[in-house]
Amino acid sequence: MITPSPRSILFVASSLLLAAGLFAQTPPAPKVEIPAPSPTATFKQRVGLTDVEIVYSRPSMKGRKIFGGLEAFGEVWRVGANNATTISFSTPVKFGGKDVPAGKYALFAELGEREWTIILSTAAQQWGAYAYNPKDDVARVTTKVANLGFEIETLLIDLNNVRDDSAAFNIVWESSAVSVPLEVDVVGAVVPQIEAVMASNAEKKPYVESAMFYLDHKLDLKKALAWMDAAIAARPTAYFYIYRKAKVQAAMGDTAGAAATARKSIELAKADKPGPLQSEYVRLNEALLASLK
Repeated sequence: MITPSPRSILFVASSLLLAAGLFAQTPPAPKVEIPAPSPTATFKQRVGLTDVEIVYSRPSMKGRKIFGGLEAFGEVWRVGANNATTISFSTPVKFGGKDVPAGKYALFAELGEREWTIILSTAAQQWGAYAYNPKDDVARVTTKVANLGFEIETLLIDLNNVRDDSAAFNIVWESSAVSVPLEVDVVGAVVPQIEAVMASNAEKKPYVESAMFYLDHKLDLKKALAWMDAAIAARPTAYFYIYRKAKVQAAMGDTAGAAATARKSIELAKADKPGPLQSEYVRLNEALLASLK
């Protein structure tokens, strides 16, 4: 056995300390931030009482032919780039007429020249469409492809034509656009709440909001009229309430009653101090009167 001399031990130790010092003095590489080729986007929209969220990566054309080129017809597409696009619903919905429970789903599209089949899959976490399996489908909706007549550089997914109980789900890219109707049961969610509060001993009740909901959704207009009367009894000079009562009467076919109520609203509005609210309700009532002729 050879025992190292103190001199050799000192040399090795010095070398190690020198190397450590050199490494310690090496500055870290500067951070480089590079734009993502397909940046991630999140789209959120409330439809009635349902929250919808879409998360997707947005590729751009960049001079490429997309459909029938980069994305082949007859194949399943991830509807974006990178991870499969996801869509979430906070309540059950109808997607293209198909019942879909609340939850988070992967969004795929089976591409055709004239039609696409839009697919919602329970396998929400996956890269691309490589692991797509039809057994995970919760809804398949076939829809026509519209030709825009012009090009959209970057993929766009959104909801439009938003109403209390419906919206249009849209995918737009290159010169192609598809749309799928989305429906929610807002009446089934709201009416029990209204009926419960109206039957309660609550001191303040949402008479006006409830009446307008019943009016907008063509529900029991006699109840809507009674609620407007209750609201007006508490605020007899509220011409903005009186205008809404006239709308309910018009929807019930009481043209004469609606006209008289609208005139009363105008009279009270003109007695108010001049301002935007006064002008707005004079204009609205005059338009309502014109529609009754």
